[in-house]
Amino acid sequence: MLYEIISSLLKKADPEFSHHLAIQFLKKNFLPLHIFVSKPSKILETSLFGKIFRSPVGIAAGFDKNAEVYNSIFKLGFGFAEVGTITPIAQPGNPKPRVFRLTEDKAIINRLGFPSVGMDEVYTRIHQNKPNGILGINIGPNKESTSKLDDYLKCFEKFCKLSDYICINISSPNTPNLRDLHEKSKIEELLKAIKAKQAELNNSTPIILKISPDITDNNISELSDILLDQKIDGIVLTNTTIGNRNDLRSKFKEEMGGLSGFPLQTTSNIIIQKFYKRLGNKIPIIGAGGVSDGKSAYEKIKSGASLVQLYTSFVYEGPYVANKINEELEDLLMKDGFQSLKEAVGADCI
Repeated sequence: MLYEIISSLLKKADPEFSHHLAIQFLKKNFLPLHIFVSKPSKILETSLFGKIFRSPVGIAAGFDKNAEVYNSIFKLGFGFAEVGTITPIAQPGNPKPRVFRLTEDKAIINRLGFPSVGMDEVYTRIHQNKPNGILGINIGPNKESTSKLDDYLKCFEKFCKLSDYICINISSPNTPNLRDLHEKSKIEELLKAIKAKQAELNNSTPIILKISPDITDNNISELSDILLDQKIDGIVLTNTTIGNRNDLRSKFKEEMGGLSGFPLQTTSNIIIQKFYKRLGNKIPIIGAGGVSDGKSAYEKIKSGASLVQLYTSFVYEGPYVANKINEELEDLLMKDGFQSLKEAVGADCI
């Protein structure tokens, strides 16, 4: 009851201030939220990147930007957490207001621009607070950087031995020219440089690429070939979109920034299916965009995702959303006769 009162107040406050309070709420453990969370069923367990994920549901980058509450997140039924995006040097991000809650559309528009305390501070936090679950670190360049490539390499070297995977974010719409890295020559240069750095460091941490939904079929074809050629370990499909505004009802629908949540669901599913049909089981997919319940998670898995991530539904549904998805997803898998989650991956692409 107390949480419901707090949650109601948070939803009425400024979105970014509410986010700050939510982080503090989890950080300080004001309420033992985890005591109401059930252990995920064995049917949801999956092996990926050399790790065992107890649940396929993860928290996406953007929620725990500065690596403050990942261990609290693990207690809520999430199988993994991705922190960031982390930049080499601390930066404030874009001017406020920069986050807009589109309640009627179950969506959020943000133009945060990678606010970050910087890689040194985040490294210290994680080093001093060892993860109790699978932790991914999402990295990106500083807004004023003269070399995005150097920024990625700095962050990769800093975190590659501290995380279970590194996610390279080339797809935020809120950092100038970042999405240019989807171009064939630029993404090849970036991935070759990171793989070379990985070899130099004698490191084997999985490398994952986070991709925009605002791409063409030709982009998908080119990217698929490059991902296979460079032996990238996984991809996140997808980041936020700058499109999908026509059917929105909120007064904030024309705000600049990336749109996340329910309106992105179908778009991301289509992108997942297109990549899965080209990649098959060679490169695992983490599905993101509109995951809010067991049904939406199941649709992403059947579209080709081995894992899923959420962020916006944590805002609207609250801290028990992963637990709810786990329970509903188990029922859906069993209803369709699947003995494991792995059997359902790509079922709609056959």
